[in-house]
Amino acid sequence: MVATDRALELTRAAAEAAADKLGTDIVGYDVSEQLAITDTFLIVSAGNERQVGAVVDGIEEKLRELDAKPTRREGYREQRWVLLDYLDLVVHVQHAEERTLYSLERLWGDCPRLDLGVEEKR
Repeated sequence: MVATDRALELTRAAAEAAADKLGTDIVGYDVSEQLAITDTFLIVSAGNERQVGAVVDGIEEKLRELDAKPTRREGYREQRWVLLDYLDLVVHVQHAEERTLYSLERLWGDCPRLDLGVEEKR
């Protein structure tokens, strides 16, 4: 099984929105082989809580344009690690410290990495 075209479309759009809001270390994985509940993961870092919120808001706004709304949103109040669940796509926006501590790439690094086609704006 591979990620659906819709999941890939949402993942690339979310990655673009994250880059526009100065998210860093943007990585996408096709997790469809390992998980039955979603097709792709997008992981993004942000330097502080305010930026985490800005990246999350940018992603939600961009995906709303594609008629996608998260079915679940967790961690927004603390803005250290925000999870947005779009069913086909799960977005993790993490404060840089959480990204280092939890190292999601270590857990999902054996999954195929997605070509997101975005350039980070530093």
